[in-house]
Amino acid sequence: MTMDTSLRPLTTGSTAGTLGARPGATTALAPLRPTDVSTEAADTTALAAPSAPAPMRFTATRLDAGLQGQVARAQQALDYLDRVASQLELLKGELTAKLSGARAAARPQLEAQVRQLTQTLQARRKNAGGGVDANLDFSTQPATQQFRIRGMDIASLQQNAPQAIAFSVGSAGGPQNAVEITPDQSPSAIARTIDRALAPMGVRAKLDRDGALVFTAPESEWHAVKDSIAVSGRGRVQTEEVPSSPAPQQWDNGNTEALRQNLREVVQALERVHRSQAAASDALSAATMEVARAQTPVPRVDMAADEFASAAANTDYDTLLSLSSALVGVSRERVLALLGLR
Repeated sequence: MTMDTSLRPLTTGSTAGTLGARPGATTALAPLRPTDVSTEAADTTALAAPSAPAPMRFTATRLDAGLQGQVARAQQALDYLDRVASQLELLKGELTAKLSGARAAARPQLEAQVRQLTQTLQARRKNAGGGVDANLDFSTQPATQQFRIRGMDIASLQQNAPQAIAFSVGSAGGPQNAVEITPDQSPSAIARTIDRALAPMGVRAKLDRDGALVFTAPESEWHAVKDSIAVSGRGRVQTEEVPSSPAPQQWDNGNTEALRQNLREVVQALERVHRSQAAASDALSAATMEVARAQTPVPRVDMAADEFASAAANTDYDTLLSLSSALVGVSRERVLALLGLR
């Protein structure tokens, strides 16, 4: 009588099931049903494309470029915002001391600090990682530039309604981006209508806090956008940047009221920077956790192998019967495929 020594594939309840077992769980090995050709093909497919651990390991070797970009952007933003906050703190201390009379006027010192802050703000696009805008607000998305289109405001749009307007930006857009402005539309509805037309071209529209219509474009593309926006019936339109106010714009070392105004503006800038620091820190933590999860190795494979080896060392009849039955049908290629998951 010849013993059948062919190796069968594993199914639930066999050693394969121990790959995801919790620590301390015992290995349950049992004889499996006979396999036919269709089962063999299905098991081969399952080994070639494992359901859970293998994709995780695959991701670890090819981290998403967008995720890496988020980490880099948040790190650069934090470094830049820390530098701005430090310089604003120095200015705040200097202004407070002067206003309280604790320090005599030292115009060159204040001017040097203002000059240093100005240089740091001017270097924002280069040093802030692309996630800090001109107002020192942080976003996980690339920084944007706010602007207005001369002659296109809510009042004039409502006054000339009903009207159809078509936008284009450079070579993008065209008549298919036309919108209809109706007399019954509210200011917010008009802004949404225009936003839907411009969004495919990378430009957005919204109402600011004062209810005025403003547009935004990616800061990195602003120079290409600002002179290429056209509106039907008007041709190329003139755009105007919305002024930013990251820090005091005017300084007067000798005027007490001006110094108080400067101090108020410095404090407001500091509050904005602190909010941005918190947002950048949260974004960095979230992105770092995603990277860590992507780099986590396939869990408990070593533990499963140790449990199998321990069971195989047991020489009692039931264990040997379970082992031999469980391993029937496992070819060399399948063993190599399983090892490749590690």
